[in-house]
Amino acid sequence: MKALSIGWVNLKRMIRERSNIFFVFIFPIALVLLIGVQFGGGFAPAVGVHRADDGQLSDEIVTGLEEDGSVEVLEFEDDDELTTAVERGSAQAGILLPAGMEDRAASGDVVEIGLMSRPDGTGSQLQSVVGAVIADVMAPVGAARFAAVETGTPFSETIAVAEQMSGRAEPIEIGVSAVGEAVFPDTLGQFDLGASSQLVLFVFLTALAGSSALILTRQLGISKRMLSTPTPIRTIVVGESLGRFGTALLQGVYIMILTLIIFQVDWGDPLAAVLILIALSAVGAGAGMLMGATFSNDQQAAGVGVMVALGLAALGGAMFPIDLFSPTMQRIAHITPHAWALDGYAELVRRGGSTIDILPELGVLALYALVLLALASWRLRVAITRP
Repeated sequence: MKALSIGWVNLKRMIRERSNIFFVFIFPIALVLLIGVQFGGGFAPAVGVHRADDGQLSDEIVTGLEEDGSVEVLEFEDDDELTTAVERGSAQAGILLPAGMEDRAASGDVVEIGLMSRPDGTGSQLQSVVGAVIADVMAPVGAARFAAVETGTPFSETIAVAEQMSGRAEPIEIGVSAVGEAVFPDTLGQFDLGASSQLVLFVFLTALAGSSALILTRQLGISKRMLSTPTPIRTIVVGESLGRFGTALLQGVYIMILTLIIFQVDWGDPLAAVLILIALSAVGAGAGMLMGATFSNDQQAAGVGVMVALGLAALGGAMFPIDLFSPTMQRIAHITPHAWALDGYAELVRRGGSTIDILPELGVLALYALVLLALASWRLRVAITRP
């Protein structure tokens, strides 16, 4: 019972810390929302369009983009307004359709259509989409001009025939099939990927941040005073371990429940998802306790803890999907417990696995936890009993 009391006191200290209101309860959910909005499913890039006039060709280009379905078309009355929208990111690309496109096309002049895009990797993809639509719209124009030159027929008549014939032409059918297993299946929810990665990141980060409380307990002599009472050293060690474990577990349960309610995140098999969280919390508890028993300055421990937590998260795939790492980097990433926890959640969320399927991941996390908790317990015994 004393060990549970020590753990409960540590948990209450974490909840009562005012800074944790933001970093533990608000910040993780905000990051899940941000990642889901920016990189989650269902995102259609916005393409802004400014038409200098309402000619037939410009109307057909806008209609073609709207019917394409892969982009969202936003129309702007002013070209400066369109440029500002692209600069600020409200539109990923902008198209400038000049005036008199029909007259230029009929006379054989070059029709220059402006395209501006953001330097975020979507520019080349949008250029392909826009180019295909423009090529489809302008194809009858080229045929009509060729026919007018060769036959002497007015362009207005040949363009009508060319558009009629282009509508009768059989479209080319292209079949696309996926080979192998998709890294991110279509069934993956918009916030599913970000939720699991942020859970792993913040569970470990919160556990390491808890090392500061353990250092303060030692500095204030609370541990030695407890030892002077009929409280065995093993009870103090177990209680401090439960405190670190409880804070990490509370962080994970909070993220899991809130993302399930707000973002409808699919965590897969509930029992398996909770088992991964428990194993990861035990790993974090061992790491946090080891830092708290090793360092003598809480500010130093807090700084090192943040750096270690973020570094391991980046290496382990909690900041960038590990599936997109090179094979060599994937092997290196599995030095960290983060990679094994993320593998377990990937098995549950993306492939519909069960507890049996994640036994290797649970085994590795349990081994991490045993080693870290054993080292931390030994180090804390030395730190408390040392004169």
